[in-house]
Amino acid sequence: MSKRIFACSLAVIGMATSLGMALADSAPQHVQSGTYKVEPGHTQVVFSLLHFGFTNYSGLFSGASGSLTLDSAHPAASKLTISVPVSSVQTTSDRLTEELKGADWLDAGKYPTATFVSTQVTPDGKGGASITGNFTLHGVTRPLTLQAHYVGSGVNPMDKAYTVGFQATGVIKRSEFGVKTYVPMVGDDVTLTLAGAFEKQN
Repeated sequence: MSKRIFACSLAVIGMATSLGMALADSAPQHVQSGTYKVEPGHTQVVFSLLHFGFTNYSGLFSGASGSLTLDSAHPAASKLTISVPVSSVQTTSDRLTEELKGADWLDAGKYPTATFVSTQVTPDGKGGASITGNFTLHGVTRPLTLQAHYVGSGVNPMDKAYTVGFQATGVIKRSEFGVKTYVPMVGDDVTLTLAGAFEKQN
């Protein structure tokens, strides 16, 4: 092995060791109570629906904002608010992305924001919870329940902010929100998955 390859190998091993030490704590009982805000750079809302019966097609929204109030001693008292700009929608097709922003679909010009505001949190005792709330899309507000589970928490080694992460999933019928284009050829049931990173404020 040459000296250069050996040096590179040591650097990779050192980096892996450092990252390993920086991994988030996966024990939900260790989460710090407090008020958090969405860290938009690492928060995504992914949507998935059946496309003409061939594939489960996915896209995502970014640029989320919002807050999370965590009470580790009384998890049922926790609260979640999330907003995403509809115009942030992205898919693997530039043409489809622009279509989704238009009046036949999400009409981002008229309805620029999608929001979820929790009304009830029911912990499962295992680091997860059912989060029921009001979801607003395309100018329509309807109840939505998200099944959430804790991913990890700790100090982010990049920005030094104490961060907690959750994954949450729920299903809506887009026709109930007035988004009916191509139903049922393009699926009515839409799975929403929130990969949420939240930074502690106090």
